[in-house]
Amino acid sequence: MTTLDTTHLRHLLRHWKEPMQGQDLVSSKALRTMSVDDGVATLKVSLGFPADNYKEESAADLMDYLRAHANAMRIVVDMEWQVRPHRVQGGMEPLPEVRNIIAVASGKGGVGKSTTTANLALALQAEGARVGILDADIYGPSQPRMMGVDERPQSDDGKQMTPLIGHGVQIMSAGFMVEEDSPVIWRGAMVTRALTQLLKNTRWRDLDYLLVDLPPGTGDVQLTLAQQIPVAGAVVVTTPQDIALLDARKALRMFEKVDIPVLGVIENMSTHVCSHCGHQEAIFGSGGGGRMAEDYQVPLLGQLPLDVGIRTQADAGLPSVLAQPDGAVARQYRNVALAMAGRLACRQLDHKARFPRIVVENR
Repeated sequence: MTTLDTTHLRHLLRHWKEPMQGQDLVSSKALRTMSVDDGVATLKVSLGFPADNYKEESAADLMDYLRAHANAMRIVVDMEWQVRPHRVQGGMEPLPEVRNIIAVASGKGGVGKSTTTANLALALQAEGARVGILDADIYGPSQPRMMGVDERPQSDDGKQMTPLIGHGVQIMSAGFMVEEDSPVIWRGAMVTRALTQLLKNTRWRDLDYLLVDLPPGTGDVQLTLAQQIPVAGAVVVTTPQDIALLDARKALRMFEKVDIPVLGVIENMSTHVCSHCGHQEAIFGSGGGGRMAEDYQVPLLGQLPLDVGIRTQADAGLPSVLAQPDGAVARQYRNVALAMAGRLACRQLDHKARFPRIVVENR
């Protein structure tokens, strides 16, 4: 085993990929400082995604790797995290108070996209992030029920609305404006106008991530998102079923065409878990999400089960990540959320956010 010095240490770090980022610490610029002194290797690492709980796990994995490959008496890893704004499509200006907007799409209805969005938001929050949800499904808003919120937004000035809070997550939805059983009978132009108003007329407060729960399809709402809303990345939710994959592929291709990076594919309802015996069965087929991810050379962020608890907990306004935070399902959602945020952390930063906006006025 070679005696450790900084050159050897950097070499080793280039060959260890941080699991959630899928990239080594040097290439991702997560490595801040390193030193070797009297056989003690000291590293300072800053992850680009929320990791209040996860950072200990990641640091332990890194130390195990270095102990196996480095001749050092002691290894010290100081790991922290910081979420920064990332580049958006078309050179748009990021929204004030929102560092990153992530679109959650499916292309097809009924694949559990809204449930996934709610649990991903709560999983990111559990890791220390400030998170919001924009329910962009104007015709079928689900987030008010899933997040346990039954109020109307308030406005101090008649222009900007204050988002409602569900389990600590900032939420805005058309579902707050109408009765739960009242249909929204609007033409496409009204829907797109409502979406932009919900986003831009909401007084979001210091968000690391705003998850946009998109409706199915690739129509007016999606086009508005691409043309008028600064999106840092998108994820596509699908089931393994061939019919679902047909539309999920269209959603992925749409994001590619409008220059919104696809952070990965989430395969939902991957296996059915029997509530009585725990037997698992791939009733919608298997491997579809993985094949789609491979075909388009994007990550498969994770595979989530078809579990009756996920449905009952969401219907009760207490998604699985909160209802059973130490359960297997919550851990799966956490890993998917961290993988999504980790992949975004590897994308190009929006350096405009470093500088104040200067306005010159003639008086």
